[in-house]
Amino acid sequence: MNHPPVRDGVAASRYQLPPGPWATVLDALAAAFPTVDRAAWASRFARGRVLDADGVALAADAPFRVGAGVHYYREVADEPRLPVEERVLHHDAHLLVVDKPHFLPVVPGGGFVRETLLARLVRRTGNAGLAPLHRLDRLTAGLVLFSTDPATRAAYQALFRERRIDKRYEAIAAPRPGMAFPQQRHTRIERGEPFFRMREVDGAPNALTQIHVIERGDAAWRYALEPVTGRKHQLRVHMAALGAPVANDPLYPALREPALDDLARPLKLLAQSLAFADPLDGRARRFETSLSL
Repeated sequence: MNHPPVRDGVAASRYQLPPGPWATVLDALAAAFPTVDRAAWASRFARGRVLDADGVALAADAPFRVGAGVHYYREVADEPRLPVEERVLHHDAHLLVVDKPHFLPVVPGGGFVRETLLARLVRRTGNAGLAPLHRLDRLTAGLVLFSTDPATRAAYQALFRERRIDKRYEAIAAPRPGMAFPQQRHTRIERGEPFFRMREVDGAPNALTQIHVIERGDAAWRYALEPVTGRKHQLRVHMAALGAPVANDPLYPALREPALDDLARPLKLLAQSLAFADPLDGRARRFETSLSL
């Protein structure tokens, strides 16, 4: 299956048609993705945004065939531009290092396709082969590393998989007088309710965070957080469990309204630094954010 070109910073998604009773590819896609109405799918066909395995545009009446490969370009109707800006800190033949602002997703998902860090950077650099080496959740700001060269990507991905990279975050959160620091939080985190929240549960630990206090104020403290593992929302869950939820967190310890898009109240969590031995030549590398809380 050939991969079609990136359009406006967004790569085509792939889908293999499963067994089913459908007469056309349109019928199959409308059934497979019910959150996209049939009229929207028909519009994508009409505008050449649904392609076959060879990258040729399909007509809306293209016959269904089990196992056929399909490419399609995701869209969000009237997707607004987010009023935040990323900043490129470093760019070489292998790595692109960027400060991600609060509220900007790293990759497409949900209601965000064009307004993602990846899509913006592809448009800026013209490099359709960019890929994030790790993720920050949408509400967290700070450093994100991208691979610029597929040939060396695996070497940098291994840094994260094998825990050979030192990650440091800063957070503004509630004071915890009387609690000893540094503090180590080593617990089990699993998916909670609703589906986008996580929670601590009994069982073998799968999430480890080192927590230090670097500044004590009357109303809030500044913490340094060093995640050893990388579970979803790990730092936010661990801080809330300590009784020191990250300031302005709309999910922990309890869901609050407005849930996610209060631009005047960004989450006080920042990916502050990344340090590692470069897997290509062994030299020590360290990147620090230009942002502050």
